[in-house]
Amino acid sequence: MSSSDWFGPGGPGEGGGGAEGGPRPGGPRRPPGLRLRRARGPLGPTIAILIALGVVVSLGANLWTEVLWFDSVGYEGVFVTELTTKILLFTVGFVLTAGLVASSLVIGYRTRPIYAPVTPQQQSLDQYREAVEPLRRVAIVAVPAVLGLLTGTAAAGEWKTYLLWRNAVPFHVKDPQFGIDLSFFTFTLPWVTFVLGFVTMVLIMALVAAAFTHYMYGGLQLQLRADRTTKAARTHLAVLLAALVLVRAATYWFDRYSLLTKDSSLLTGIGYTDAHAVLPTKAILAVAAIMTAGLFVASIWTRSWRLPAVGVALLVITSVVVGSIYPAIVQSFKVQPSQKTLERPYIQRSITATRAAYGIDGVQTSPYQATTQSNAGQLRNDAETIPGIRLVDPIVVSPTFKQLQSVKSYYAFPDALDVDRYTINGKVDDTVIAVRELDLNGVPDNQRNWLNDHTVYTHGFGVVAAYGNQRGADGQPVFFEQNIPTVGPLPPFEPRIYFGEQSPEYSIVGGPSGSRPREFDYPDSSVAGQKNNTYTGKGGVQLSSFARKVAYALQYRELNFILSDTVNSDSRLLDHRSPLERVQRVAPWLTLDGNPYPAVVGGRIQWIIDGYTTSADYPYSRLQEIDNATSDSVTASSQAVRPIGSGQINYIRNSVKATVDAYDGSVKLYAWDNQDPMLKAWSKAFSNTVLPMSDISADLMSHLRYPEDLFKVQRTMLARYHVTDADSFYGGQDFWRVPNDPAQEDRVVMQPPYYLTLAMPDQSKPTFSLTSTFMPAGDREVLSGFLAVDSNAGSQAGTRLGDYGKLRLLVLPRDTTVKGPGQVENDVASSNQTSAAFTLTLNQFLNQSRQQGSKVTLGNLLTLPVGGGLLYVQPIYVSAQGSSAYPLSRATIAAFGDKLAWSDTLDGALAGLFGGNSGATTGDSGSGTTAPPTTGTGGTGPTSPQNAAALTKALADIQAAYAAGQKALRDGDFAAYGAAQKQLDDAIQRAVAAAPKGGSVTVTPTPKGSATTSTPSPSPTTK
Repeated sequence: MSSSDWFGPGGPGEGGGGAEGGPRPGGPRRPPGLRLRRARGPLGPTIAILIALGVVVSLGANLWTEVLWFDSVGYEGVFVTELTTKILLFTVGFVLTAGLVASSLVIGYRTRPIYAPVTPQQQSLDQYREAVEPLRRVAIVAVPAVLGLLTGTAAAGEWKTYLLWRNAVPFHVKDPQFGIDLSFFTFTLPWVTFVLGFVTMVLIMALVAAAFTHYMYGGLQLQLRADRTTKAARTHLAVLLAALVLVRAATYWFDRYSLLTKDSSLLTGIGYTDAHAVLPTKAILAVAAIMTAGLFVASIWTRSWRLPAVGVALLVITSVVVGSIYPAIVQSFKVQPSQKTLERPYIQRSITATRAAYGIDGVQTSPYQATTQSNAGQLRNDAETIPGIRLVDPIVVSPTFKQLQSVKSYYAFPDALDVDRYTINGKVDDTVIAVRELDLNGVPDNQRNWLNDHTVYTHGFGVVAAYGNQRGADGQPVFFEQNIPTVGPLPPFEPRIYFGEQSPEYSIVGGPSGSRPREFDYPDSSVAGQKNNTYTGKGGVQLSSFARKVAYALQYRELNFILSDTVNSDSRLLDHRSPLERVQRVAPWLTLDGNPYPAVVGGRIQWIIDGYTTSADYPYSRLQEIDNATSDSVTASSQAVRPIGSGQINYIRNSVKATVDAYDGSVKLYAWDNQDPMLKAWSKAFSNTVLPMSDISADLMSHLRYPEDLFKVQRTMLARYHVTDADSFYGGQDFWRVPNDPAQEDRVVMQPPYYLTLAMPDQSKPTFSLTSTFMPAGDREVLSGFLAVDSNAGSQAGTRLGDYGKLRLLVLPRDTTVKGPGQVENDVASSNQTSAAFTLTLNQFLNQSRQQGSKVTLGNLLTLPVGGGLLYVQPIYVSAQGSSAYPLSRATIAAFGDKLAWSDTLDGALAGLFGGNSGATTGDSGSGTTAPPTTGTGGTGPTSPQNAAALTKALADIQAAYAAGQKALRDGDFAAYGAAQKQLDDAIQRAVAAAPKGGSVTVTPTPKGSATTSTPSPSPTTK
């Protein structure tokens, strides 16, 4: 070691003294140029190791809890398939990227010239080389690793594309341009496109790494002459560039097939210009790219970049001239002047493919000459349809269900209820139904803690169902399944809701046999005020070991899993409890309908979810934004009903019906369209997960219906693609649109489809259907079409009815004068029509109701093809202001042609509309406002003088309260009407109490309604 190394540049004795060079008391003299490095303590490495260990343990706990969950629902194969596919793709992507980038860095460094060229450029790079050198070894490992992680993650994200390619099945339909089976475009081409794009990205990264390293260490000179570049650098870069251009050639070639899903304003797919200008140029560019790649390889021997540079320049010029300018010239000077003629075959291809891809090619289209004249008895031929008209709006009455049936604040109903069918007393009725779910937000704050939230308040209780076509005397729904415990005509079923749309994030349930129940079940009138319950189902993951408790403690960041005595070896953890989430986890390849609905099936409450297989790669089919197509006034205002995801599709099938048991969370997938190639491919990828349709029970089949979101997508496409002639489609004069919802007074959103039981003109009897209307595109507010799809799957096990899913479209003449929903709503708002049930005009009724501390809500405006025309029906709801207010149906409006009528019942409105006699009876016939009772009828027991006097007084009060209520109702004074109804209820109760034992108080029926209150009442059946 030299003296300068020890003593610095000045040598010994220079610049000495002081702290740096002078003698140090109590120790030997230290050389002034030598700095001692402080030894590092163990704290830093220990912390780093602990952090890394914590991350590994947390990831391991998350992985294990996922395995436990999938095992608990019996779909561990789905988890394994998805995970192994992701690992495979990640590994291939990581190795390919890291390998190529690392090899570029290593080759560039190891083949560097021993002596860098002496040039001003290289001299300026010396300082950069000195700065990079200490980090070189780290960079050679870190840079490829980071890039590999990024690209590997991107590759893993394409696991669905890979599985579809691996498990492709034929469509047995060939495209009209290339004559290739459609499976190539939907299964193979997306994967090929991804691979080409991925390899292009990796080669670019490797090329950049190689060029940077060769340039940094002098192997690459920035001149066109290759003799200024080392042979190793020239060979390395030429091979990478040749590979990149070859991949580009393959991309040009496969871009030809991608043209079949190219979107334009006129059509999706190849047009005239694409077929005659773009397709040939893509082939030319592919050949030119291959030639350019050959020039790069040749440069290894020619030792010049000149030819490859010329080749790249020519390739760019060719791509601009042949790929852009030439097609633009063809489009402008040949196609545009004769576009209708030249594009005709391609438009026809698009029409045919679109109708097939969206399942609307089998729609039955019929002309419908709708009359606008109304006469007495006109609905006589529709006597079976009229009673089924749904008067209860499931979007409006959720607050009514909550106020009348929630019982306690910690029970809740969704803000949009569901429509289903149930057989009551041998008759199938449309039903508005909801489950009474647990809402932790309703639990008092002083009771909110971890123990209560996760081990006590664990489940909801029961269903509430009302007749869809009836209304109570005061406008409330007529419930047939209600209360806690559940009372009603449905067969006994398990009422507890452990898995629902509003269930807590997780609950810990169950316990040792014979232990004291901890879970709150439902409130009752006992001393304790409640019934408790212990979960006995098989749902969830059993916390049978300490390791499982620790895993879930890490998963949910909660020590109580380990510390609480409520968590024992018999406890079960219920998580991922939303029906949509559970189905999405076991069938990640499905697109799910945004409106799950409950049904009582086989003694259990089952959530029913429709699953779709979708694609955006069906040749020639029109691309559609799925979230736009499935959005309407319900999704805009509801949290319970949501539009489907996002992104574009051009193929959709309702391929799966899924169920989730509300008690044990079990998930079942049933094949609903076994001819769907997408379903066949996914079934190959995830074997033994989809059950055959033959496994569907008769009870479940009776509750399956045509899905709303599929119907929304189909009606959106039918608005244009009901036109099947290419020339007419090109003109666009007969395009339609879906009307805006006129009931939404504060927003402009599409009208939702409605479930109704009706008979189309070609049907002999009514059937459960999903309906929508159309208006001409533009500003005309008249009807142009009416669409209904048969939604009744039948009630036979394993077999659905033949007409299920049949689309029927009624097309009105172009010069029709049938009013659209917007015009009808305008008539409602300005109507001076009076009613026999009210002294006010309709306009006065609505205005006074809005001005006297009440709120008016317009119900769904239903449209039905009856009486040779189109009938509109709309309920009007009135509610008070305030958080506890709820809407009641106070009036019903009916419109036909140019006439409008209204009354307190649909029966009365139709009578007013059709000359006093519509010819049919409605579901609310006899459900008008309650009339006063007359006298108490004879009972079996004696009546004391005191009871007789009390009874007489109560009956007089009933008469007075009824008269006051009727006057208030006629005057539109709903505050006074509410007070009168309370007085009426009190008087009736006093009359019942004063009546002889076993007697009754009879209410004299009026032409619009009747009611009878009797005592004692029959004991209800408790389930």
